[in-house]
Formats: sequence, structure tokens, C-alpha cells
Amino acid sequence: MFTRTVQKSYKSVMLFLTLLLFSSISVAENMKMLDELEVHYIGLSTSILQPAIAKEYNIERSRYRGFVNISVLDTSKDGKPAISAGLSGSATNLVGQRMQLEFEQIKEGSAIYYIAIVKYPNDETYTFDITINNNGKEHKLNFKQKFYVEQ
Repeated sequence: MFTRTVQKSYKSVMLFLTLLLFSSISVAENMKMLDELEVHYIGLSTSILQPAIAKEYNIERSRYRGFVNISVLDTSKDGKPAISAGLSGSATNLVGQRMQLEFEQIKEGSAIYYIAIVKYPNDETYTFDITINNNGKEHKLNFKQKFYVEQ
């Protein structure tokens, strides 16, 4: 039991480090302030995930799949803790095709992430329209992200 807990913790840390590494590579930080909420977001190809991490979170690694990772922090509290919120939304490509996003919440200690999978047949730019529900108050997060098919 202890070994399984340690392995799961290790995989969680590896997911966090992978996301942190790739988020720091981007030119600008993807963060928006929505009232008292500090919302961090990034979109990446699932192929960057280590196989063990992808398996742990039931994410299919593919050059035709990406994921959006969103975290919500409460700036009104000391230490800006991560909070649980309701996320829903859609992604629309440049020709107007729209897909509904299904967010899965991942809790790792005090960290909380929301991940949704995005499928794309070619290099594709999506406009994301996300609603964040925090205790009945809705906030809108809108951003664009280009996903590339890796060769």
C-alpha cells in the first residue's frame, strides 16, 4: 500500500514537472486575472507526456491529440491556494467546427488541475471559450492555442 502511494505521488510530481517545464518554454506566461481568480492555462500535445504518466491519468498519447491544462488560484487568500471550481466550455477551430470540452479534475496534494482533451487532424488553431464557476459566480476565460501534428 505504501509503495503504491509513493509511486502515485512520484507520477503526480512527474506530471507537474512536465507541465511546468513546457509552460516555462512558452514565450509568454499564459495567465489571466478574473476578479479574485488567477487562472493559469496551457495547451500541449499529449505526445509530450511520459507513457507512465499518460497511463496513470488515462490520457492517450498521440500526435493528433492535445490537452488543455487549467489551474485556478484564489488571490483573496494568503498563499493564493488552488481552488475547486466548475469548468465547462468549448473549442472552435478556424472554420467554425466546435467541440465541447470535458474537464477532469486532478488533485495532487494542495494542487488542483483541470484537464480536457482536444483532438485535431492537422495543425489546428482553436479558440477556447471556458466558463469557470466559482461558488455560483461565473468567469469567462477566452484564449487561442495552436496545436501541431508532430512528425
